[in-house]
Amino acid sequence: MQKILIIGATSAIAEAAARQWAARGAALFLVARNAAKLDAIAADLIVRGAAKAGTRVMDATDTAAHAAMLDAAVAALGGIDVALIAHGTLPDQQACAASVELTLHEIDTNGLSVVALATRLANLMEAQGSGSLAVISSVAGDRGRQSNYVYGAAKGMVTRFLQGLRNRLAKKGVQVLTVKPGFVDTPMTAAFRKGALWAKPEQVARGIIAAIDRKKDEVYLPGFWRLIMLIIRHIPERIFKKLSL
Repeated sequence: MQKILIIGATSAIAEAAARQWAARGAALFLVARNAAKLDAIAADLIVRGAAKAGTRVMDATDTAAHAAMLDAAVAALGGIDVALIAHGTLPDQQACAASVELTLHEIDTNGLSVVALATRLANLMEAQGSGSLAVISSVAGDRGRQSNYVYGAAKGMVTRFLQGLRNRLAKKGVQVLTVKPGFVDTPMTAAFRKGALWAKPEQVARGIIAAIDRKKDEVYLPGFWRLIMLIIRHIPERIFKKLSL
């Protein structure tokens, strides 16, 4: 029985992953800000086959609360085999460009809070000599674009941080997985027009779980985003800066 911690458990991708893990009979500990939604998801997971579905209300940007949350998760589960960090927001880039305070808030939410949580989880897993740490970054972190560079900067920081963490923990029996979704049809992207490049949360969740099972280091979801971002990363800057991306 896998013991799984999910931070940002009320997000569409995280909930889809939790449902798939519940069907396997996993024990789950769910963390998010919305108590009512957490309770509803936990009850649903038990019906779907989860061995356990504990909950804790926490704002991920409250770094002072991280240690107590992890202690509660370990106590409830009896250890952590897998941790998925899935919280985040999709900021309005124009609003961020007009506000230093909003820019820093979004970088805190999508970047610094993730780094803080990953640091604590990495140390926990290193001490126990095992575990899989999966973190949702984004293809947006592969290259800064005018349409979402604040979000991209935060995700880029997460991606680089995880690269170093993976290098550090490779000999310690700990998997560090960087998850890079492209466009995903979730409530966070409800205002966007959808097209052929868009994926459903259930599809991305399956990819995350498969990558954890296979001990992958990095996964683009869906997989075609690896090629798309390879092309985007290699466009010369003198050309790229003239594009409206």
